[in-house]
Amino acid sequence: MNRRRTLKWLGWVGVPIAAIVAVILLWNWDWFVPMVASRASADIGRPVTIGHLHVRLGRMTTIAADDVVIANPPGWPTDPPLARVQRLVVQVNLWQYLFHRQLIVPLVEIDRPLMQVAQAPNGQANWQLNVQGGAGGGTQIGDLRIVDGQAHVLMPRLRANFEVGIATREQPGRDPQLMVQARGTYAGQPINGEMIGGAILALRDTKQPWPVEMHLANGPTRVDLVGSVQDPLALAGANLRLRLMGPDMGLLEPLTGIPIPKTPPFEVTGRLDFANHHILFNDFAGRVGSSDLEGSIAVDPGHPRQVIIAQLHSRSVDLADLGGFIGARPGSGTTPAEAASPGLFPTKPIHAPELNWGDVHLRYEATRIQGRSMPLDNLRVALDIVNGAIDLHPITFGVGTGRITASVQLVPTGRELRVNGEIDFQSVDVARLMAATHLFHGAGSISGSGKIVTVGNSVAEMAANGNGQVAIGMAGGDLSAILVDLSGLEFGNALMSALGVPKQTKVECMVGDFGLEHGVMRTRALVLDTGEALITGTGAVNLGNETLDLQLRTVPQNFTIGSLAGPLNISGTMKHPRILPGAQTIVRGGLAAALGVLFAPLAVLPTIQFGAHDHQSCDRLLTSARSAAPGTELPVPKKLQSGR
Repeated sequence: MNRRRTLKWLGWVGVPIAAIVAVILLWNWDWFVPMVASRASADIGRPVTIGHLHVRLGRMTTIAADDVVIANPPGWPTDPPLARVQRLVVQVNLWQYLFHRQLIVPLVEIDRPLMQVAQAPNGQANWQLNVQGGAGGGTQIGDLRIVDGQAHVLMPRLRANFEVGIATREQPGRDPQLMVQARGTYAGQPINGEMIGGAILALRDTKQPWPVEMHLANGPTRVDLVGSVQDPLALAGANLRLRLMGPDMGLLEPLTGIPIPKTPPFEVTGRLDFANHHILFNDFAGRVGSSDLEGSIAVDPGHPRQVIIAQLHSRSVDLADLGGFIGARPGSGTTPAEAASPGLFPTKPIHAPELNWGDVHLRYEATRIQGRSMPLDNLRVALDIVNGAIDLHPITFGVGTGRITASVQLVPTGRELRVNGEIDFQSVDVARLMAATHLFHGAGSISGSGKIVTVGNSVAEMAANGNGQVAIGMAGGDLSAILVDLSGLEFGNALMSALGVPKQTKVECMVGDFGLEHGVMRTRALVLDTGEALITGTGAVNLGNETLDLQLRTVPQNFTIGSLAGPLNISGTMKHPRILPGAQTIVRGGLAAALGVLFAPLAVLPTIQFGAHDHQSCDRLLTSARSAAPGTELPVPKKLQSGR
């Protein structure tokens, strides 16, 4: 009986003990792999597989997972996967969790992670995860280490194919540093860069600035960034110095995501900051070509349409350096194709769709415009681009004591631009304009205004489709210099000779009124008073094919009633005009005919904003008309009356 009880007792006790021993001997943590992988897959929204799972229990429990693989999204090749980690080690303070419900992770170590980061031609990316869970805000991670991490980045749309090395570097007595190196191609250019940052987990510590030092070369463009960020995850408290340099600012587009026109070699240095969800490039200064440039730029990347606000200033600027902004070759006024083109107007298409990437609000001021042959003194620009529509309101050039002001609205319509523009010339110094030739030192000023409404995808098309008008007047100056300089030496001298005008003829007053309809500009009034003769003109200029059909006539100031001189025909093209003598015309009643050419210009004079003294030179037109036709009453424009 006792033996039976003993056996029964041994069965009750021994079997459980044996079972426990068997479990201990046969225990395999891989039994939990499906459960852990399923939870991880749900958390990131992507299939996760784990090769093996190891757990070392204790107050500080260590969990290690071997061969962790994160798959590509559906529709992507299964191999290579998005990420493969040879070994993932996580230490957990189990005691703290069991008794205080606080998850403390002293160490996370990622050993030899390998990522294949790719973007399809349609823009879909394999790294976009649908994260549903993760560690809560109460989780504390002590140290994050990455050992020999590698990433292969392939983005056909950006013409990018490069390798990235990622690792943490231990520092005795200090937090480990994050080390990143990149090699390969980006935007079709070789890329070579390195970045040294603070500890990865220190990114969340707002009490200590996170240091960063980056040096990047993308083709011939160099980017240097040195400093610290107080709160990197919130992009706040930046103390960063950014330096950009290269042969062309246009090469910055793939690095910044902002389309920038071509420029000469540049170098700018400024302070990079983040505030109110804006990226700020403040207090920068440098050079673009031979021009200095300084100011601030703010970018709002979170806006549905990227918004850029720029305040720029140049103490001295060469407008040739800004040639890329108008489609020309930087450093020159024209593109090579335009220089060899038989036409005068540029035919280079204006790619309006490129303006739809975001909105721009630019204010720019140049205190001095440099250049031996540059007649402009200073420049102010107010430019807004909203929803692809460009609004210059205005752009102003200083010329001596006068100025040229233009307001232009350009609205993309498919492949074309619809343009509505106005321009004003206010006492523009003729001598200042002609000083660029180094041949003329006379006096005089030009005033007037013009309007145009047109559509096209190049300057040539817009000229051919234009509708509008121009009214312009000039007081004082030198006719020989004007004709020779504006039309070319050979043609100018020939034209003066054909008009019978001596060299160095002083201009008393010139008035022109032109209407523009479907690209054809017709003279409504054109008269030039030299003091010795009146030169009148009629005809048209076809801006579409750039051909001329003008007739000029010289009438002596002391003309007789019996006859007027024969006309002079100007034909050919705007780039290569030619002179043809017209048939001699005998006009009876010449006085009435001569007066007829004055009425229209005199009617235009009140619309031209001459300066306080410039109008006096045009009084001769009124005086000549009155004295030549006694009893004929011509209204005196208020702006030309004495005491104005």
